[in-house]
Amino acid sequence: MTGGNGHSPVKKVRIVGVPLDLGADRRGIDMGPDALRNDGLVKRIADLDIEVEDTGNIFIPRPAPGLCKNPKLKHYDEVLCACKKVRDFVSDAITDGYFPLVIGGDHSIAMGTTAALSKHYKKIGMIWIDAHGDFNTEETTISGNIHGMSFATSVGRGTKALVGKMGKTCVCEENCVLIGARDLDPLEREALKKSKVTVFTMRDIDEIGMYKVMKKAMKIACNGTDAIHVSFDLDSIDPMEAPGVGTPVQGGITYREAHLAMEMISECGKLKSLEVVELNPILDSYNNTGKLAIGLITSALGKKIF
Repeated sequence: MTGGNGHSPVKKVRIVGVPLDLGADRRGIDMGPDALRNDGLVKRIADLDIEVEDTGNIFIPRPAPGLCKNPKLKHYDEVLCACKKVRDFVSDAITDGYFPLVIGGDHSIAMGTTAALSKHYKKIGMIWIDAHGDFNTEETTISGNIHGMSFATSVGRGTKALVGKMGKTCVCEENCVLIGARDLDPLEREALKKSKVTVFTMRDIDEIGMYKVMKKAMKIACNGTDAIHVSFDLDSIDPMEAPGVGTPVQGGITYREAHLAMEMISECGKLKSLEVVELNPILDSYNNTGKLAIGLITSALGKKIF
């Protein structure tokens, strides 16, 4: 017997679409939000007896033609503008009593989401599920892509060009967990080792299993915090199961491991926001990645197998 939607602790969800691809190198990620809608995101959430409001997509400014102003912070003005809009939309959702579901778009949008949460909560824990660390700064970046700096910025690390530009951050580094890492830049790896962030690599998942990883992760994220934010990069999943992502890396987490993680997160009682990023429909196969993303979202919102 496989039925049963379960009882979701979330009553009202507001969807914020962010068609931003300027924080990354590869085009197509901007199509992610509409792809999720076309695959039935709103209906699937509503089937959980959750009130759903879709605000549509945030307007993203296009870069002016010409040379990049700073190759270490590509498309800085446009990305910062987009993230400020994300901050305002997410903050409004929380004020209005909605659970904010942010759908991207590239991972730079996390800077806006965490800035919004910091206006409403005093101490925030974060679960960052990603093949990459996104812990670079302007000084350590190899690519200059801001989506690779969003985790670091969210905990207050990095250049003043990003840190503090959207307000203070209440995301506590010691309550942050990176899960599924398997592709870290050399200086980024060293920065993570010196930080208070807990890192569970794919080897850790292989050795002890996703259940034990998530038990440890939830204990860390929940310890003394009044809110948890989950930032889920679809490239954390193995590209055999999720080919339609911005930066695929072989050897990722499985379909069931991903669902288990989201199911366990849904039970913690402190989940206050969720973002799902880096869906690239151009690279997808039969919309499999988009459909998987919707399934993960509904698992986080309380859908159960039985």
